[in-house]
Amino acid sequence: MVKKTSSSGGALPFFVGFVAMLFVGWWAFPRMLFSEVQQPIRFSHVVHVEEQEMACEDCHFLNEDGSFNGIPSTASCAECHSDVLGEDPDEAKFVEQYVNEEKEVEWLVYQYQPDNVFFSHAAHQGKDCTTCHPDVAKSDTPPTYYQNKLTDYSNGGYKIVFGRGVGVDPAYSRGTMKMWECERCHAENGQSNACYVCHR
Repeated sequence: MVKKTSSSGGALPFFVGFVAMLFVGWWAFPRMLFSEVQQPIRFSHVVHVEEQEMACEDCHFLNEDGSFNGIPSTASCAECHSDVLGEDPDEAKFVEQYVNEEKEVEWLVYQYQPDNVFFSHAAHQGKDCTTCHPDVAKSDTPPTYYQNKLTDYSNGGYKIVFGRGVGVDPAYSRGTMKMWECERCHAENGQSNACYVCHR
């Protein structure tokens, strides 16, 4: 009489393999795909927004031709920081290495869009900035820039946890500038989702 073998011997290797795949796909692969980069200067929005009561538009504004000035130039920052004002070592670094040397800071742009995407800040100026961007006004230190090694794009400043972008701070806990979000917002506000609206 032939003894029937147990099926548990096949289930265990399958389970171990399944867990191993989850570990590689959700934990190991994202760490291999993204590199962590820090901004060249630790810029505090808290100091500028809360302590100095500056508005977003003081640094981020529309030019007369409708283009958007997303990042202030060194010259505009030097209007206040021609000399070191406080005791912050990063402010001193900024004045010494960029203002005095008349160099632009190579800021890392979290929401940089691909070349085939056209986004007009002028068309969206009625929206609050935090509709699309993380609320950086409450940040004292810029979030880590997670750069995709294949595309060079940022994941938006989110910490990668189990393969997904998850913020370490509530200000960065949501996605931003993703195509599906743009489409949903357009649909909710009665705007066209035709391809040519964003891709030209």
